[in-house]
Amino acid sequence: MCSSTEHSLDPEDFDSFRRDAHALLDACLDHLKAARERPWRPVDGVARAALAPALPETGIGESRLARELAERVLPFSTGNTHPRFFGWVHGTGLAAGLLADMAASAMNSNCGGRDHGAIYVERAVIDWTRRIFGFPEDASGLLTSGTSQSTVIALAAARVHKLGHRVRASGLRDAPDHIAYCAAGAHSANQKALELLGHGAQALRRIPTTGPSGGMDLVRLEEQLATDRAADKRPFCVIATVGSVDTGACDDVEAIADLCAREDLWLHVDGAFGCWARIADRPWRDLARGLERADSLAFDFHKWMYVQYDCGAVLIRHADAHRAAFAMRPHYLEAQEEGLGGGDPWYCDYGIELSRGFRALKVWSCLRAYGLDRLAASISDNCRQAAHMARLVEVANELELGAPVVLNVCCFRYAPKGVDPQDQDALNRQIATRLQLDGKVVLSTTRLNERTFLRAAIVNHRTRDEDIDFAIAAVREACAGLAKR
Repeated sequence: MCSSTEHSLDPEDFDSFRRDAHALLDACLDHLKAARERPWRPVDGVARAALAPALPETGIGESRLARELAERVLPFSTGNTHPRFFGWVHGTGLAAGLLADMAASAMNSNCGGRDHGAIYVERAVIDWTRRIFGFPEDASGLLTSGTSQSTVIALAAARVHKLGHRVRASGLRDAPDHIAYCAAGAHSANQKALELLGHGAQALRRIPTTGPSGGMDLVRLEEQLATDRAADKRPFCVIATVGSVDTGACDDVEAIADLCAREDLWLHVDGAFGCWARIADRPWRDLARGLERADSLAFDFHKWMYVQYDCGAVLIRHADAHRAAFAMRPHYLEAQEEGLGGGDPWYCDYGIELSRGFRALKVWSCLRAYGLDRLAASISDNCRQAAHMARLVEVANELELGAPVVLNVCCFRYAPKGVDPQDQDALNRQIATRLQLDGKVVLSTTRLNERTFLRAAIVNHRTRDEDIDFAIAAVREACAGLAKR
């Protein structure tokens, strides 16, 4: 007679697990409460060893794990919860997100489809965003890992809309030389999307920028369209940017929408963070005019809506093209009229993933907890803070702005007189590194007009004016130290 032993991975003692979980929750809450005292810190050798131990053949149990999470993992974050973290475009996270992630983790929902509560939460979030950005009620949408994935989905839908469903079967053999257009400073995700879709980097035309908002030069865009058509190329899409990654520059979406309507082109908008200016005060709100005319819009919640990573989204005006680009229902995913297998539409028919996490809950919780009015106020504050930083730079003799501040990004550099520009570049890289290591302020660097600039991207709801003052003072102090060497 065979005997079997039943094994479980649940806690042996739930009361003990509850105490350990509460202790870890307290550590997480302490981490958030003391965000101002917790800047980024380097991961030293001891910490690296603790974070990368030998493969565990035998487990340590939940109790010891809870202590390790609190003591070994929690202290070494990216640092973006700190109010003087301005490097790159990293959102800061919310207390409501901590609650949402706990609930989502306990539920462990697969949001690829079927009929359960998480699907209705995602539908609500998509409906809310349709309303915010002015998309029609019959538009479709999907939550994604971020704008990079959203861009792939949007351009795949654009391709089906322009070329027909046959492109899924035959690929690009019968549809060569389709061309997309974007501003010179547009995000690399646009090129990656075209590469992944098989068009290659050669299918993307980067148009020079002009004007006070730093958007695409529409005269040059029209000239490039004519040149490509004369060479038997097939323009199919213009990618407008609202909030460029380098400077926060914004294309004139209204004017581009007019052009796309005349030229029968799909208008995709990369609004990763900048599209949220739509809910800000004027004049920043005006930079997001025309979003409602886009055929597709890609954006993130984990940047300028402060939601925990990761959560992006895509809205697509043409729901039929969106579904046609991805729908595939093998027999093991057959829909039911009733029961758990019901609940059409399934989100796996609108994107790349069948297995999808419950991202929607943290967005739902963010909007329910704070409302658009408080979120809009924080976004407007960040724009004012970037303008304030620019004013401080302008009155500092040793600093210079790299571009006009139009949204929430301020680029500037240490430019001492009599120092070779290449040496200035090296000094600015040193300043960024020094301030990060000292735990004073996190700035990133970028290249504008072939020179290195310090870059502050302010998407931080914890930032106050005094943090901007401190940051510029810290930069000037670092400059003074370098000048004495």
